[in-house]
Amino acid sequence: MNAEEFDMIVIGGGSAGYAAARTARESWEKVAIIDSAAELGGLCILRGCMPSKTLIYSAEVMHLAKNGKLFGLKIPEVTADMPEMFRRKLRMVDEFQSYRQGQLLSGRFTLIRERATFIAPDTVELLPSGRRLTARAFVIATGSVVNVPKIPGLDSEGIWNSDDVLDLDFLPESLVMLGGGVVACELAQFLQRIGCKVTLIQRGEQLLTESSETAGKIIGDVFRAEGMDVFTGTSLDSIEKTADGFRVRFQHAGGVKTIDAKHVCNALGRRANTSGIGLTAAGVETHDDGRIRVDAAQRTANPKIYAAGDVCGPFEIVHLGILQGELAARHARGENPSPLSYTNRTMVIFTDPQIATAGISADEARAAGIDVLEAEYPFDDHGKSILMEARHGRVKIVADRKSGRMLGAECIGKDAGELIHAMAVAVTLNAKLTQLAGVQWYHPTLAEIWSYPIEDLLEEWKTNSRN
Repeated sequence: MNAEEFDMIVIGGGSAGYAAARTARESWEKVAIIDSAAELGGLCILRGCMPSKTLIYSAEVMHLAKNGKLFGLKIPEVTADMPEMFRRKLRMVDEFQSYRQGQLLSGRFTLIRERATFIAPDTVELLPSGRRLTARAFVIATGSVVNVPKIPGLDSEGIWNSDDVLDLDFLPESLVMLGGGVVACELAQFLQRIGCKVTLIQRGEQLLTESSETAGKIIGDVFRAEGMDVFTGTSLDSIEKTADGFRVRFQHAGGVKTIDAKHVCNALGRRANTSGIGLTAAGVETHDDGRIRVDAAQRTANPKIYAAGDVCGPFEIVHLGILQGELAARHARGENPSPLSYTNRTMVIFTDPQIATAGISADEARAAGIDVLEAEYPFDDHGKSILMEARHGRVKIVADRKSGRMLGAECIGKDAGELIHAMAVAVTLNAKLTQLAGVQWYHPTLAEIWSYPIEDLLEEWKTNSRN
């Protein structure tokens, strides 16, 4: 059977895959996108960023209304209208999905709604049709899927994952959230705030283990203050169905604990979606955790095949997946683009308070042999956050002691995801403390809080320079 020829074939039509196809199309005529998912759009639009943040924001508004007394307001009763919240989420998702579908169906690409598997280093076969395609270059952008560790009962019928929580049109009575990562914490707080009794069980000693210890502690304290039961430093034993829901047994503080709840949600992470793609036939190698191994140009062990997004990592962040897709396509079409700089990465966690970082941490800088300056300032001593009753958290800045150059920043607090971008710009442009101190930080604003650690670090840097 003769294979149909393309310039580039992209497997996966999500954010990373579409970015690769769009960039390839700037130079090449024949670009195909293969996506067998029931719905087009990708994880971010359909089951990730957009639906989750829509619901989380609704819960934040509800939380503020419930605490109206703090602001001199009398709000007699606030309840979640789950059917309407669900419909609003669908409207938001549909808006973004319609735009992406319009791009995919624009005619600029050959869109193929089948499953692709490599049968040779330069050929894929489509299922169920059996068509065979070849190309100058391929990009694997198949994303990730929910991880189901081997824990007795975790594969029981009726156990939810994040997709199920995002599709709720009723208020669950009670739920055990398994995991303490980003997805687990964001959705656990959402559910607790709308009226579900949540118990969160985390294996590690702190929540959000990829964030700072301070961030994990602040979020844990806030969760407990809002009525959530939080257990860290645990080991799951089993999950079993009961007449009223589920029973979860786990080790904690030297003993066995048992929690009964109507529902259980598995938020124990995600894994690269590579099943059935034919990586062995393609000559593509993976890391021990299943992610596809790539070089600085996003090339796999097969130089004709690239990978981008969650399927290769190292971070499950949408804008990085888009940049990886663009980088892969540019390299494939003969350019020599600069590798991505992950030291400039920006990250946001949408708990309340939010957690956001830009650049590298003090520990990362020290590991690279850099002598650092660091300073922080709390939200509970800052005018605008005090009047907003947003007292939880702090900002922290890390700079190079020798040059005074910005290296990184962390913000734990109200609207941290918005505030961090001032520091993201500073890190990306290699700004120095002297330059940041010259910025007019308007009073009273939340962003003004950055001026305090900047002033402290500048004074220390000047003292070091004089010595």
